[in-house]
Amino acid sequence: MTIVLSTPTADTVREAMAVLREWQHDKAPMQLHPGDIGWNYRFGTAETAAVVRTWSRDGRILAVGMLDSPTLVRMTVAPDAFQDADLARRLVEDFSLPERGVLPEGAVSIEAPQGLLLHDLLSKEGWGVGEPWTPLFRDLTEPVEDPGVRIKAIGLEQAQDLADVLRSAFNTTKPTREYRHKMSAGPFYADARCLGAYDGQGNCAAVVTVWSAGPGKPGLVEPMGVHEDHRGRGHGRTITLAGAAALREMGSSSVRVCTPSPNVGGIATYKAAGFAARPEIADRIRKV
Repeated sequence: MTIVLSTPTADTVREAMAVLREWQHDKAPMQLHPGDIGWNYRFGTAETAAVVRTWSRDGRILAVGMLDSPTLVRMTVAPDAFQDADLARRLVEDFSLPERGVLPEGAVSIEAPQGLLLHDLLSKEGWGVGEPWTPLFRDLTEPVEDPGVRIKAIGLEQAQDLADVLRSAFNTTKPTREYRHKMSAGPFYADARCLGAYDGQGNCAAVVTVWSAGPGKPGLVEPMGVHEDHRGRGHGRTITLAGAAALREMGSSSVRVCTPSPNVGGIATYKAAGFAARPEIADRIRKV
């Protein structure tokens, strides 16, 4: 049967999110998570729907992708379709042909889980490998240790705290207080917790947003950051522990995150919070 590529409406994104939840399990490789799309709602509901893509056969969604930028698609497929030859061939076509509306001409990247037949076909088509990333995982079967500092929920009243820390942590001017407002207005924020670590003077030192995929499923850290004025004091570990504890309270079985391998400090922070590193992975890239 024919595989159909679609861009869902704002209302039908729910179907893509539902299958993404189903596809998450603790033994799965690092892959697109419902929280990745949930975090994108900081840009708005219509804007998020516009960057989601689904591939379906006979009415069943087999793959979901999200354009993290115009030249980067992050995607995954149903667990029983990792070696589906028809799907893999269709994905390569859609990623390769700009008129399909997924990726443009020129240099582009694909983030896809390890083990997909897609990787073999991309290699045959001359796609290369990008910079290494390190996935990190922590089991949440046992209680998470107390972070030892004051943790507060980042509500609408603390929206500026979130923006300020993210701006400093990632050296960018993009985050604004509207991020928090739009996330809370999005249809999936019930699956998230946004937390801040505050010092004795009431300053927000670090923030984290974590996303559940449902009880018994792995949760996601996206994003975590420490303000430059508070680095070197263990706040990264502290806020990560707080996020892990929140996910455990929400029923998550584990928590995962992926960071560029050159980010040695970030990897050390996650390991200090009880995460274990998995083998490196890399995006597939097509150069100009």
